[in-house]
Amino acid sequence: MATPSGKAAPPNPQVSKRSLPRDASSEVPSKRKNSNPLPTLPRPSGTFVEGSIVRIAMENFLTYDICEVCPGPHLNMIIGANGTGKSSIVCAICLGLAGKPAFMGRADKVGFFVKRGCSKGLVEIELFRTSGNLIITREIDVIKNQSFWFINKKPVTQKIVEEQVAALNIQVGNLCQFLPQDKVGEFAKLSKIELLEATEKSVGPPEMHRYHCELKNFREKEKQLETSCKEKTEYLEKMVQRNERYKQDVERFYERKRHLDLIEMLEAKRPWVEYENVRQEYEGVKLIRDRVKEEVRKLKEGQIPMTRRIEEIDRQRRTLEVRIKEKSTDIKEVSQKCKQRQDLIERKDRQIKELQQALTVKQNEEMDRQKRISNTRKMIEDLQNELKTAENCESLQPQLDAVTSDLRRVQEEKALCEGEIIDKQREKEVLEKQRRSVSDHITRFDNLMNQKEDKLRQRYRDTYDAVLWLRNNRDRFKQRVCEPIMLTINMKDNKNAKYVENHISSNDLRAFVFESQEDMEIFLREVRDNKKLRVNAVIAPKISYADKAPSRSLNDLKQYGFFSYLRELFDAPDPVMSYLCCQYHIHEVPVGTERTRERIERVIQETRLKQIYTAEEKYVLKTSVYSNKVISSNTSLKVAQFLTVTVDLEQRRHLEEQLKEMNRQLEAVDSGLAALRDTNRRLELKDNELRLEKKALLERKTRKRQLEQKISSKLASIRLMEQDTCNLEEEERKASTKIKEINVQKAKLVTELTGLVKICTSFQIQKVDLILQNTTVISEKNKLEADYMASSSQLRVTEQQFIELDDNRQRLLQKCKELMKKARQVCNLSAEQAVPQEFQTQVPTIPNGHSSSPPMAFQDLPNTLDEIDALLTEERSRASCFTGLNPSVVVEEYSKREVEIQQLTEELQGKKVELDEYRENISQVKERWLNPLKELVEKINEKFSNFFSSMQCAGEVDLHTENEEDYDKYGIRIRVKFRSSTQLHELTPHHQSGGERSVSTMLYLMALQELNRCPFRVVDEINQGMDPINERRVFEMVVNTACKENTSQYFFITPKLLQNLPYSEKMTVLFVYNGPHMLEPNRWNLKAFQRRRRRITFTQPQ
Repeated sequence: MATPSGKAAPPNPQVSKRSLPRDASSEVPSKRKNSNPLPTLPRPSGTFVEGSIVRIAMENFLTYDICEVCPGPHLNMIIGANGTGKSSIVCAICLGLAGKPAFMGRADKVGFFVKRGCSKGLVEIELFRTSGNLIITREIDVIKNQSFWFINKKPVTQKIVEEQVAALNIQVGNLCQFLPQDKVGEFAKLSKIELLEATEKSVGPPEMHRYHCELKNFREKEKQLETSCKEKTEYLEKMVQRNERYKQDVERFYERKRHLDLIEMLEAKRPWVEYENVRQEYEGVKLIRDRVKEEVRKLKEGQIPMTRRIEEIDRQRRTLEVRIKEKSTDIKEVSQKCKQRQDLIERKDRQIKELQQALTVKQNEEMDRQKRISNTRKMIEDLQNELKTAENCESLQPQLDAVTSDLRRVQEEKALCEGEIIDKQREKEVLEKQRRSVSDHITRFDNLMNQKEDKLRQRYRDTYDAVLWLRNNRDRFKQRVCEPIMLTINMKDNKNAKYVENHISSNDLRAFVFESQEDMEIFLREVRDNKKLRVNAVIAPKISYADKAPSRSLNDLKQYGFFSYLRELFDAPDPVMSYLCCQYHIHEVPVGTERTRERIERVIQETRLKQIYTAEEKYVLKTSVYSNKVISSNTSLKVAQFLTVTVDLEQRRHLEEQLKEMNRQLEAVDSGLAALRDTNRRLELKDNELRLEKKALLERKTRKRQLEQKISSKLASIRLMEQDTCNLEEEERKASTKIKEINVQKAKLVTELTGLVKICTSFQIQKVDLILQNTTVISEKNKLEADYMASSSQLRVTEQQFIELDDNRQRLLQKCKELMKKARQVCNLSAEQAVPQEFQTQVPTIPNGHSSSPPMAFQDLPNTLDEIDALLTEERSRASCFTGLNPSVVVEEYSKREVEIQQLTEELQGKKVELDEYRENISQVKERWLNPLKELVEKINEKFSNFFSSMQCAGEVDLHTENEEDYDKYGIRIRVKFRSSTQLHELTPHHQSGGERSVSTMLYLMALQELNRCPFRVVDEINQGMDPINERRVFEMVVNTACKENTSQYFFITPKLLQNLPYSEKMTVLFVYNGPHMLEPNRWNLKAFQRRRRRITFTQPQ
């Protein structure tokens, strides 16, 4: 809680504060918040300026629980140790007067200013007004981060608060008026323009900043108008120049238009000339048509008598044709009866013939029966003779039994042979299946080798090409040549490939191994010199090292985790293995496990091995020549790249031997199978021969029985044929009787037929007579019709001519109408509109009865189509000479541009008038703004210079601008020097020291103090960077300036002061204390405190 002090020279305690501990685990007991109202504190005496702060109350704000501060009307010194809450009062002033949290540079949300652990806070500012003090209250809600505003205890909006504060000329965002602790450094960073704006708002008349803003706006609009006038002037000049260029094109356009108008007149007259020509042609066709019409009428009248005679003859012809038709019907009926009689006669003839044929058939059957009986008897005699000569069956049985026994034996041998063939075939299938399996296995081995070769080809292409050359030229070498070591090495377990690859260098892994120096020279000469391939080659030792025993047994090393020597991890040809043992001592290098790695120190000390491999590392051991100490180095093993593909060469060789053995067995099976098949073919031939022989014997054995059966059959057949006898005489008598009866009937029919033939002949004679009469009538009719046809032909020709002429007349009439319509359309005349007399030359008669007149303008133009067409061609050629013109664009753009030039000229004139008005306004506003500003800056400079002079330094303030017309570039320039040996330098954040900037800032604010129209000014801890001399001088200036009459209220916050400083009676000193044992605010009593202080002073010994 704060209470006012007296105006004594020594500083008196005035502000007390109770702070709750921020840490919940703090040992300081928490004070409860006092709900009792604050006591009414005595107010400092003096005259307050309108808008000065009379009282500041805080509740749950930053470090305060409840606190009330009553500042004085002049200089208020707020003193307290760092962290006690001095700047909290500054924050309360800013936020209580509708300032933004960003103005203080502490936090961006107002909720952060509420005391920790509280949900709400309150700031209340009481401002002095002659009409009645203004009390502004701001309640802060932490949860909503929202503020609630009250003026004189009535709720209002923030905007109303801002308006009330602005009306009192309070600007908490202006660093010239309100300079909080965290913004002190920013004052020096203000640009000249920002400093001028802040100074205008702070100490200038209210209208000065408004005039400055108007000038900037006027100047901006002036620039815009100048730019617009310049652009429009340039654009207008370009438009005029462009129209001048297009003027000749427009003249050419109108010249072309004159030709086009003449073409239009010619094209307009041409339909009238065409119409007149067609009309005259129509009149001529009409006269010819009328003549032909008269001829048609006369020809039709001459045909009438012939038509009547033809009709009469036609009636006679129809009567005769009816009679002829009746006779034809009678003749047809008689002829039908004749045909019936003739058919009956023919039927009787067929019956006679059938009887004769049946008798002949029976005679032939009897003759045939007798012949068959004779033949059968002869066949019986032959069979009986053959039966006598046939041998006995019992004599053939021994031969048949012998053949059957042989046949059975051959079939058994054949079955046995076929069974052996099937067994051989099954054996062959099994061997072929096994051979395919072995071949597939060998192929898989080859594929693994191909993988190794692919890796070699991808990494070392030259080495791969050399391998291919070697495989094709092995016959050129005397001794064994091994392919690159990486291809010949075969890991027993590909997990161990990393040890071998890390032990053998990559150059040797791709090296060829030779047993002879001469072979190696031949190889290198061909591959390196001729083929230009980069390859490596080595020679195996003459004495083989491949089977050399290691110096130490592996059993001795197993206790350290070693499981094998490098040599035992893979297989390789003897020359390769010998070279690796000699060069890399692979028979002496053991390979261990992770267990070896764990005991590596012991392994190194006890085994004295030169190289060791653990699970993931390689150790190389050397003994120092000087100290005889073992030096070890270890490297991590690289991942294997080439030897991970494992091919078991021993197994492959075993498979190749199996394949050879299987091929040999298959050859033996094939030869045995061929022999069995030959034996089977021989047995099959023997079987066929025995079967034929057996068949012949069986046929001989059954021959006698067959002959006896045939004789019996033939005898039975003869008996049947002898029973089937026929009486030919009786059959001939019956046939003769039937023939006589049929002949009697036939004679009767012939008599009837003869009578009918005579009747038919009489009808035919009558019909012929009628036909002759009809022929005479038809002849006469044909003659008349020929004459009529000749006349009709002439009539048709004449009628066709008439039709053609009439069609032509109609066509010409229609064409006349169309041409008339076209001509009227060309002349813009409607069908009912009459041509004016002044445009008429003649009035021709139109076939439809109307009249038409071509325009008078046509009389000077040609009157024939040829002349018109010639003139049209000429004019069109002339018009076509005007190429490169776009009439619709050129003339339209020219006209449009003329209008636009006129409009642009008027707009430019208006812009110039508007620009002159703006320049006049700028001149007037500039006079009202610049002169008072210069006077204000002069006053500030005078006071600022005096302050610096009193400090034996120099400083000046002037109005700076580079261009008088750029009103937004005007600014206040502060120049200072603190040493006599230097020149005046502009105040910047970089040139002066921190203390120099603080002194300059403080003196500039002091220079504004007497001129300031703001009710109060706040400066927080600006003296921290000053040295004691400058701090004392500045403090004296502050006291002298701020304690004058009629000056605005001044708040000076500092954590410490120098000793023996001068104080004024008008000063108010506010002390801020902080601690857990502070009195409750309602228990603070200044008078009682002073009484105790005096009592203690009086009781002290003199």
